[in-house]
Amino acid sequence: MTWRKRIFDLFFASLLVIILGPILLGLLVWLLLKEGRPLFHVAERMKTPEQSFKLWKLRTMTVVDEDQGVSGGNKNGRITPTGAWLRARRLDEFPQLWNILRGDLSFVGPRPPLREYVERFPKVYADVLKSRPGVTGLATIRFHKHEERLLSRCETPEETDRIYSLICVPRKAQLDLIYQRHQSTCYDFDLVFQTIGNLFKRG
Repeated sequence: MTWRKRIFDLFFASLLVIILGPILLGLLVWLLLKEGRPLFHVAERMKTPEQSFKLWKLRTMTVVDEDQGVSGGNKNGRITPTGAWLRARRLDEFPQLWNILRGDLSFVGPRPPLREYVERFPKVYADVLKSRPGVTGLATIRFHKHEERLLSRCETPEETDRIYSLICVPRKAQLDLIYQRHQSTCYDFDLVFQTIGNLFKRG
């Protein structure tokens, strides 16, 4: 990560913590009253092919003893009504400002993958993870809705894994590498504003 990108991340993450902090506190109280504890979902993700970190989100699903793999239609029954509302507006990702401040994430970059996919596709992620993972990015903007539609049709963990491995991993990697080749502060601004625009369209 370049020093310009890090300064960009620190400045805007700090600004958003100040601006959105009261909203996050309100969401936490609302979640506590609606769903109870835990309020957060903390999961392992990879920021380099060798280095993992804990990704923070607001909890949007019922708690189970073991939760593995990407989310497909087989997990839809676990999404709470509150969680569905948060996901539709990406408000569940507010706590990732903490990951940005820590340096685990950037605002813009490839979405951080699960360890199992990094281990299964080492050549792919050796290239993709030359960029610091991000909250949003070119692949998120261009492919996220299509990925959701594909995975929502999957009825078993095995089917979800197959579709994700065969279609989603290579397509997202292709877009992530396009971003990597063209990365600049101006491009990051553009992708952030596109993400915000998409959120208003959903809302």
